[in-house]
Amino acid sequence: MSSRAAISERHSLPLGLHAYRAVMSLARPALWLLLRRRAERGKEDQARRAERYGIAGLARPDGDLLWLHAASVGETNAVLPLIERLLAARKSLTILLTTGTVTSAGLAAKRLPARALHQYLPLDSVPYVRRFLDHWRPTVAVLTEQEIWPNLILEAHARGIRLALINARMSGRSLARWQGKPNVAKALFGRLDAVLAQNEQLAGALASLGAMNAAAVGNLKLDAPLLPVDAAAAKALSEGLAGRPRFLAASTHPGEEAVIADAHRIMRSTLPDLCTIIAPRHPHRGPQIAADLSAAGHVVSVRSRGELPRSDVGIYIADTIGELGTLYSVARTAFIGGSLVERGGQNPIEAARLGASVLVGPSRSSFLDIYEPLLAAGGAVEVGNSEDVAHQVLAWIKDPASRDAVAATATSTLDRLSGGLERTTQAIIAMLNQRT
Repeated sequence: MSSRAAISERHSLPLGLHAYRAVMSLARPALWLLLRRRAERGKEDQARRAERYGIAGLARPDGDLLWLHAASVGETNAVLPLIERLLAARKSLTILLTTGTVTSAGLAAKRLPARALHQYLPLDSVPYVRRFLDHWRPTVAVLTEQEIWPNLILEAHARGIRLALINARMSGRSLARWQGKPNVAKALFGRLDAVLAQNEQLAGALASLGAMNAAAVGNLKLDAPLLPVDAAAAKALSEGLAGRPRFLAASTHPGEEAVIADAHRIMRSTLPDLCTIIAPRHPHRGPQIAADLSAAGHVVSVRSRGELPRSDVGIYIADTIGELGTLYSVARTAFIGGSLVERGGQNPIEAARLGASVLVGPSRSSFLDIYEPLLAAGGAVEVGNSEDVAHQVLAWIKDPASRDAVAATATSTLDRLSGGLERTTQAIIAMLNQRT
């Protein structure tokens, strides 16, 4: 796009976007302070903080470069197979993966193949975005799920960079917010060359916001690789449990641990040697959860302190990073958090793919297209309170065959829903072929 056309385009922006750009410009000193405080808490990589200001930490390779942005660990895990397929299809292509969290950067360092690079996403302030784009000059830019960063989209579009939103999803609350600003929504979603949604309902919702090429292709997370299982850690944990019945509450949010603890208390009246494992969504909450449950009379141990569940420990807090796969493999029965509180639920695919039977609460809007077919087929069970959790877990412990049948149904249901990876790969390759 010519500089004159870009200037004209900026002038045509709705007032809401002009205001956003002005606020982000004025907020730069505050953003600097925010990053510094996050770095002090271990939430930013101090050595690579310059990348957040658009200052590249790596040289740009020659040839075509596809920029792919994934917010955090879950999104990164979902796009890893896509990265591998795209690189296999285009031998001259380099992929730049950006993410926004330290944990996702660690995953990228371990899992990215050759010809794939990682950088932190620049903050969404115009000077930082322009510096980033000046250096990397992507051929195509691909955002994931609901990563709608206005300045990134506006600046990339102004340079003629083709834009896609893949594995697109949106909560009902987010949709309502965008619908309340229709001009802003159209100005942003209308600049996307392709929107690949997780299901038909989402594709229609995104089209109503102004996305011109919205299509339902399926959820990439259905084709994501299995979570890693550390065989040695699984063996040590199993030996620590010494054959005791166990139950995992995974990715829990504030308010859910108390419900799970109540369910544990109910179950212990029947199964006094039960061990309940709680893996909080945000592991830094582990010590506080342990303190709260100890104060409520539970005997607790904490994994981040190097502890294993002794025979007298009823609740084990697994507050470490990257071990969910190991925990699923050991527990075999899992409540998936974010669903007994209004958080929209967390991903059930990872548990089901590792053979764990799944319990979920009523709040599951973030993965509705996965939970609905699972529940309809009998591949998951809904629970609404501590009594429901206790009843179902006890039933599965007493009848492991019924638990295994639920897990097998979940696997076959997910197999039927998969296929989004191939469709997404072909759509992005078409965009690379059509670039101007």
